[in-house]
Amino acid sequence: MSQMDTALRIGVAGLGTVGASLVRLMGRHGNDIAVKSGRPISITGVSARDRNKDRGIDLSGYAWSDDAVALAADSGNDVFVELIGGADGVAHASVRAAIAAGKHVVTANKALLATHGVSLAREAEAAGVSLNFEAAAAGGIPIVKTLREALVGNTINRVYGILNGTSNYILTRMEQDNLPFAECLTAAQRLGYAEADPSYDIGGQDTAHKLALLTAIAFGTEIDAQSIYVEGISSITPADIEAADELGYRIKLLGVASRTESGIEQRAHPTMVPKSSAIARVDGVTNAVAVEGDFVGQIVLLGAGAGGDATASAVMSDIADIARGDRMGTFGRPASSLEPYRRAGMRLHEGGYYIRLSVYDRPGAFAAIARRMADADISLESIVQRRRAPRTTAPEHPVPEAPQPVIMITYETTEAAIRGALELVKEDGHIASDPQMIRIEPLA
Repeated sequence: MSQMDTALRIGVAGLGTVGASLVRLMGRHGNDIAVKSGRPISITGVSARDRNKDRGIDLSGYAWSDDAVALAADSGNDVFVELIGGADGVAHASVRAAIAAGKHVVTANKALLATHGVSLAREAEAAGVSLNFEAAAAGGIPIVKTLREALVGNTINRVYGILNGTSNYILTRMEQDNLPFAECLTAAQRLGYAEADPSYDIGGQDTAHKLALLTAIAFGTEIDAQSIYVEGISSITPADIEAADELGYRIKLLGVASRTESGIEQRAHPTMVPKSSAIARVDGVTNAVAVEGDFVGQIVLLGAGAGGDATASAVMSDIADIARGDRMGTFGRPASSLEPYRRAGMRLHEGGYYIRLSVYDRPGAFAAIARRMADADISLESIVQRRRAPRTTAPEHPVPEAPQPVIMITYETTEAAIRGALELVKEDGHIASDPQMIRIEPLA
């Protein structure tokens, strides 16, 4: 009897939202998946922290293991599916145990791969097994397969996108309902889009981890998540949203990786994008990833970047590949051929910057700010001063030098020049609070 006549046996560690959805998916579509992959696929063992938790699924037909590492090495499984989460601990130990035991591995764990992906890929390659992670990069969007397989004939020049649905939901609500950040975050938590501790999402780290994986595939480099410039969205205000709208932009938290002459540039931060761009029209918890290749031009993929069903769908696609016998390097090439990551130097930013200052209304203040910009060779495309309505106070309690909002848009300049000039502006004492700076990204 050939291998294709026997069932591919799956051990699943982690029965949270994604794990439970995977079990339901297999129950609903198992027969059809067997036809499409040319081989029966069955879940034989499961593991989670709480055996008695009600997950809304029937687990009576599966062998239960309290130890994910033991399940990973169990001879009764051919594939180990890691849905535990976390960069280290049980997740890392169980994946290494599975590879050492000659098991294929499927994971949705972006933090694990961003931290240990290259070493795990080398171990998998040496063991002759697959390490697949479609679900780790953008949920249900098949961006890993697209980069690794469909665009193999292209040199990729840039990958960018909205990779975190929580942040995109918050920014969408801030714009559509004219609400402050804190109120939109509370709404996201109430709806289950944000965790009780949302710092990983709103701080940009989630986007950075996903971007690190896409960078490795797109540019053939080793992962270096620590080199990604990361900035979150908590400083974005309704005033920034309103100004962006008036200037013809929308604000999105983007992950951007670009090939430059000095190396690979990676950054995750709030960005002003033209309203006419495809990425600007992506709202709510939806994710979008754009890829620019030398032969294909630009392609954009949109879809659910998180959620149990969408992520389980991506996990299932990796399992089906293994069932069909499809194997390729974890990052689209042999792990031994990944080049050391070379971080790009501070380069000329192609779209300028938005700067919002709260300037004291005193003689010479604005001239001093303009002089700092000129000294740094920063040219200003536009300047808008928005005078607040005067505050009425008793004569004995005047409000001298009340700060006024000033918005500046720069022409192309370097990140170093902008940051240096703004640091000097702060030292001069003409502004009432820290400057707000948002990059403007030229997108099609």
